[in-house]
Amino acid sequence: MIRYKNIDQINRIRESCRMLSAMYKELIPIVEPGIETIALDRWAYNWIEKAGGKPAFLGYGPAKHPFPCTLCVSINNEVIHGIPSKRKVKNGDLVSIDSGIVLGGFVSDKSVTIEAGKVSLDAHKLNITTRECLYKGIEAVRSGERLHQIGHAIYSHASASGYGVVRDFCGHGVGFDVHEDPSVSNCPNEGPNPRMRAGMVLAIEPMINLGTGDIEVLDDNWTVVTSDGKLSAHWEHTVAIFEDHVEILTEDIGA
Repeated sequence: MIRYKNIDQINRIRESCRMLSAMYKELIPIVEPGIETIALDRWAYNWIEKAGGKPAFLGYGPAKHPFPCTLCVSINNEVIHGIPSKRKVKNGDLVSIDSGIVLGGFVSDKSVTIEAGKVSLDAHKLNITTRECLYKGIEAVRSGERLHQIGHAIYSHASASGYGVVRDFCGHGVGFDVHEDPSVSNCPNEGPNPRMRAGMVLAIEPMINLGTGDIEVLDDNWTVVTSDGKLSAHWEHTVAIFEDHVEILTEDIGA
């Protein structure tokens, strides 16, 4: 069931999104070769707590295997849900960082892919195209239009460059919870295709691979990797739909 938000609720979600964007503005510059991913996670946890929010991902998921960290840090062939550890970022890595904040009960969600040091041309082109896919998807958001046009826009742009689009994971509603209806696919599909309406808040998040769109989940029950071992990139914004416009609530703040 799609949970629509009123203006006051969207304002509260916007506050959470602005806090999250402010965190990313400070986090991105410290994602450099040599830093341990667990150090990034501790930094983010402390930043959010000091700012008055709560990490949205920490403890999220099934009771037997809740996510153990504040950030998802996915490197190179890791698509999403990478668990921070003592692993060090290396020169040339593609580092995707996904995080969310709960502020006063309202949830934000955002992901970026950072190029650590000097990356290969293939990695750079993939990252640029994935970010373009995000904005192509956002351009397709409009009150009264069908949800599937988002996936068509993302898929068309990615496939034109020969990239694979991840089908097994997708965007989603957000704001009251980390994941809500509807699912927002990044490619054409035969699932539910409701009309987008004012009051919907969506997390749009293309996951684009250098090779095929096929993925696997590692034994930690969280980390998703490309089946062929090739690179992946991931960008995400939280957006709100109004009758006459769409607002990117997690828009970059100088990043």
